[in-house]
Amino acid sequence: MAFGHRALATVLGILWSFSALASSVAPGEASNHVGETATVCGTVASADYAPRSRGQPTFLNLDKAYPNHVFTAVIWGNDRPKFGTPEALLGKQVCATGVIKLFRNKPEIILTDPSQLTQK
Repeated sequence: MAFGHRALATVLGILWSFSALASSVAPGEASNHVGETATVCGTVASADYAPRSRGQPTFLNLDKAYPNHVFTAVIWGNDRPKFGTPEALLGKQVCATGVIKLFRNKPEIILTDPSQLTQK
């Protein structure tokens, strides 16, 4: 019986993952989905690597460039080697998947694995 529950939980988890990926959120609508796991798709309007900042973040701002950005995908320095040179995505259509959080009243997703960032 325990195996049945585990199998059912696995199937439901997989189905939930696919449903989360099936519908995407526009960068300007991401703030309406804070706390949710979602896929946010848009054009990389600005891409900045800040190697001298704490945590060495890379910021990918979708649809609008910093400081007028409406959504940011953040890659911390520890995870950056997994992504190659993410600022090369400038001008490209991408999707970022993860939990949407607010930072300074702007929605963002922290990317820790390359599978969270796809190019359209």
